[in-house]
Order: sequence, then C-alpha cells, then structure tokens
Amino acid sequence: MVFRLFLAACLGLLLVGCKMSTEPDKALKPLSKEMKALLAAKGVAVGAPLYVRIFKQESEFEVWMANASGTYTLVKSYNVCNWSGDLGPKQKEGDRQAPEGFYVVTPAQMNPKSAYHLSFNIGYPNAFDKANERTGSALMVHGGCRSAGCYAMTDEAVEEIFALAREAFIAGQREFPIAAFPFRMTDENMAFRKDHKWYKFWANLKEGYDFFEKYRRPPVVGVQDKKYVFFNDNMSVPEVFRVSAASASPDAPRLIQGW
Repeated sequence: MVFRLFLAACLGLLLVGCKMSTEPDKALKPLSKEMKALLAAKGVAVGAPLYVRIFKQESEFEVWMANASGTYTLVKSYNVCNWSGDLGPKQKEGDRQAPEGFYVVTPAQMNPKSAYHLSFNIGYPNAFDKANERTGSALMVHGGCRSAGCYAMTDEAVEEIFALAREAFIAGQREFPIAAFPFRMTDENMAFRKDHKWYKFWANLKEGYDFFEKYRRPPVVGVQDKKYVFFNDNMSVPEVFRVSAASASPDAPRLIQGW
C-alpha cells in the first residue's frame, strides 16, 4: 500500500497548474535501455530488492540487488560527487558530518520534490544514534553535487538510483537497507587505524560489513546496549527486540527501522 501511495504521489507531480506537463517528470523516468541490459547481464530482474553501501574515503556508492538465488549482486558502483566532514560518525546537528552506520529507507523517505534534483532521507538519527544521544536531521542522498552533511551525487546518478529504488518499491520491497562506512573495512584498513579514536565504533560497523562479505546478503540490524547487533534473518531476531520496539526508552533493544 505504501509503495502505491509513493507512486501516486510521483504521478501527481506531472500535473502543473491545470495542465499536463509535456516533459516526463524526473522521478518517473523509466530505466534506460542500458540499465535494463546491465540488469539482465547481471542476472537481476527489474524491481529486485535493493541494498546500498557507501564508502566515504573511496567516495563510492554501491547498488546491490537480489538475484534468483536470494544473494545480492553488485549492479553498479557510482562516484559520490561530494560528502562533507571527516571520517567518523555524525554526532550533533550542525557538525556537517556525513553519517556512518546502518539505516533503512522506506517510500516515505523518498523525495521527488527535492531542491537538489531528487533525494532520499537515509533515516538519521536511527535507533543507534538516538541511544548514543546523537542529533541531526535531513541527512540525504541527493543530486546537485554539494554537501553539508549529506552524500551528494550527480543529477544523472541520483536519477538512476531513484529509479531503481522506485521499481523495487513498486515490485513489493517495503524498504531497503543502506550501510554507510568510513572506508572499505578490510582487516588491513582496520589495523592501520587501530589507534584512531573511532576504532571501537568502526569495529562494530565491521561486524555488519563482514556479514555481507561472507553471505552476500544484508543482515537484519538492531541496537542493544548502545551497539549495533546483527541477525541472520527476521526469524532469528530475539523477541525482546520486538516487544521493546514500543518502549519510549531509547536504550531498549530495538531493530533499525525507517519511517
């Protein structure tokens, strides 16, 4: 239902004043023939579930999609045109840091009316951020190639990413996970930063990174005791994470969720 409402909202943008626009809206542009051919070559269907990984240091934005076996295939890697701040998490409103961590994007977070061409809110602050008293708002992936705490892409890239997400929602994916890392979290890269002030935080992120590297599917992510925790699938999530989801306490165990 929610993805149908999202599509209806996008369709509504085609109405300008009292007449139909003669130009196709950027949020509704169909996937290009080249992208459809790429998906076919990768063995991935149009509308297949989506998973995104971002690497700050490398300025890379990866789009992975589920194949017929249920594992995920790297479909395309984009250049992050601009991100602000340094390596390390966002901590407070106004620090101009691009977030690091595990987030979830729902149709409600997609913004076809963005001032930066097209955008989607990554869902910061999530349950982990709130448990650690981190603040901030409106942290986006968007076009325009300018950043004040967001991950800025070229307009062409964000159009393609937006279209892939749109098709996944229309096909039935209710949300897609997005993981933002400071760098590729290899053992070598971690060893190089063993004395960094954010090493413990990054070691926690690496658990989720390693899960995907091993199984080629995203883990179910929660937060407990102010740390990320990772589960194999929804069936393996302890009941306490479901019961405590309604708790007002930010310290209660809970899953990472979108809006």
